[in-house]
Amino acid sequence: MKFQLHTDIKKPEQLFELPSSVFLIGSCFTENIGQKLQAAKFSVCENPHGILFNPASIVKAFQDYFEKKEYSSNDLFQLNEVWHSWNHHSRFSDIAAENAVQKINTSISHATNFLKTANQVVITLGSAWVYQLVDDSLGVAGTMVANNHKAPAALFRKRLLQLDEVIAMFDQVLHRLFQLNKDCQVVFTVSPVRHLREGLVDNNRSKAVLLQAVHHLADKFNRVYYFPAYEIVVDELRDYRFYAEDLVHPNYQATQYVWEKLKLNCMSASTNELIAEIDEIKLAFQHRSFHPTTQQHQNFLKKYLDKTMELQAAFPTLHFENEIAYFKAALAESF
Repeated sequence: MKFQLHTDIKKPEQLFELPSSVFLIGSCFTENIGQKLQAAKFSVCENPHGILFNPASIVKAFQDYFEKKEYSSNDLFQLNEVWHSWNHHSRFSDIAAENAVQKINTSISHATNFLKTANQVVITLGSAWVYQLVDDSLGVAGTMVANNHKAPAALFRKRLLQLDEVIAMFDQVLHRLFQLNKDCQVVFTVSPVRHLREGLVDNNRSKAVLLQAVHHLADKFNRVYYFPAYEIVVDELRDYRFYAEDLVHPNYQATQYVWEKLKLNCMSASTNELIAEIDEIKLAFQHRSFHPTTQQHQNFLKKYLDKTMELQAAFPTLHFENEIAYFKAALAESF
């Protein structure tokens, strides 16, 4: 008997390989996968503008990177005693405008440099609904905002981006990205997170626009690949036990399942073997013994110190400094 449907996942032309660098931008689902890539010792630049949901805000972020934009206090607005940017997540906000500007510009500079050599650029789209400022009281009327920063709802007009708009936006971005970095591969995903603020019907309208757009782009550009994270969660794991208590965000089991699918279909056997070794070291690093002075525990620490140092020597660009420092310190304390 068949109890589960399985998504047909085509392998990308360019696999995720260790050691390599991955740039990720988009919705909160981006951060779930970004954390797993980082734990697997990929070099990661994740959401340099903070979490972004709609295509217009993601495209604006790329424009900032391409143009090496430097923000000033004139690009910010003050609300509830805090300075914000309409193009950024609230984690860049600050009670001092100069601090917010510094955080923003430092992140843009890092993102620009990272993009030049990134092997993979992962773009996760969350919603095709955008919110635009209706007047000039806190910015330029018509601006599509990345985050409402808890501003009054009356400041915004809501509309659904059309398919041709989304395609045109990313068409320009992809051309400029491939000029900046001719060797990178772009991986589009659509977030399986439901945007209940819009309601289930309008959420599905939004996802339909995004899915059509990314498939159009993947068909048009040779180095654009679609990874079906949306279908994996919505169709393969079609059960609310794979969601958090809000019934909206995929839980640990769901994101782990997507991660396993990504490894199986988008990474080589050698990279998967290396990740398995890294996972083993990570578990040893997290282990805390109730009896740290025993010979058994000293042997355990020595074994994983040697194993970690061997991997570090074999892959100098991977970073095991924390693990090596811990094993050495724990060994010293055991005597």
